Amino acid sequence: MTRFLITRILSAVPVLLVVSLVTFLLIWLVPGDISAELGGTDATPEELEAIRRRLGLDRPLWERALAWYGDLFRGDLGYSYLLQRPVLDAVLERLPVTLSLAGLALVLATVMGLMLGILAAVRHNTLADQGAMVTALIGLSIPDFWFGIVLIILFGVWLGWLPTGGFVALTDDPLGWARSMTLPAMTLALTQMGVIARMTRSSMLDVLGQDYVRTARAKGMPRGTVVFRHALRNAMVPIVTVVGVLTGILLSGAVVIETVFSLPGVGRLIVGAIQRRDFPIIQGGLLVTACVFVFVNIIVDMLYGWFDPRVRDGR
Repeated sequence: MTRFLITRILSAVPVLLVVSLVTFLLIWLVPGDISAELGGTDATPEELEAIRRRLGLDRPLWERALAWYGDLFRGDLGYSYLLQRPVLDAVLERLPVTLSLAGLALVLATVMGLMLGILAAVRHNTLADQGAMVTALIGLSIPDFWFGIVLIILFGVWLGWLPTGGFVALTDDPLGWARSMTLPAMTLALTQMGVIARMTRSSMLDVLGQDYVRTARAKGMPRGTVVFRHALRNAMVPIVTVVGVLTGILLSGAVVIETVFSLPGVGRLIVGAIQRRDFPIIQGGLLVTACVFVFVNIIVDMLYGWFDPRVRDGR
């Protein structure tokens, strides 16, 4: 298992290098730069060119690429043109917000999806099965930004139970953090809950039809033990795979949700940087997000070994 973990970590290095290269090329090949933003509407062409020279934007692309990777290997993600601070500091300052949102949404989506999927599989071809799948389909069909606005109007404006925006740090006020994260996390979790529910149902139906499950039932083993101890554990490998993939979707979906709920996260930081062409922030934010996604997928690979001993034994 240790060898498998080392292999996965080493294989993640070229992935991150490719992500950083693609990010760099896409950003710097886009027409325009930040000189107009810094110079203002009244800046002359000479002043704009002076800004470009000062920031090194007039250098060839290959020189900027070498400088970018040279700083990257030293752990330096660059310096924000607009924020006037190191990119790494700006991203790490907002990363807890995005991780709180995506993490809580992942937990909610997984719990609700497993519950619906197990219910649908155990009550196969019944009204409960159809109701669970209809709920999952509704979750897959509703745009998350629209659902977020509905939740804001219902629970924030009409009922006044939860705040409509803003963020409270977990270390400052755990209850306030939970209140500020409930609506955004529920909004982000809705669509992914449907995906997990459908996968859980399909995987559970395959396992419940196996001989060892029928044998356990024939021996009089309690139904809950058969479903949760034997069937669910053997059905978890494809479910865990889906959850790992959904992590990336949740991180990308956080961009929209952070905007809807006015959360100061990395997604909102990147959107602001795109609008104002603060390229170092865009590069650094995307690279840090990619690192989080790769790290989560390494954890998912480790979970395979817990659910399936064949992976742990290298078979």
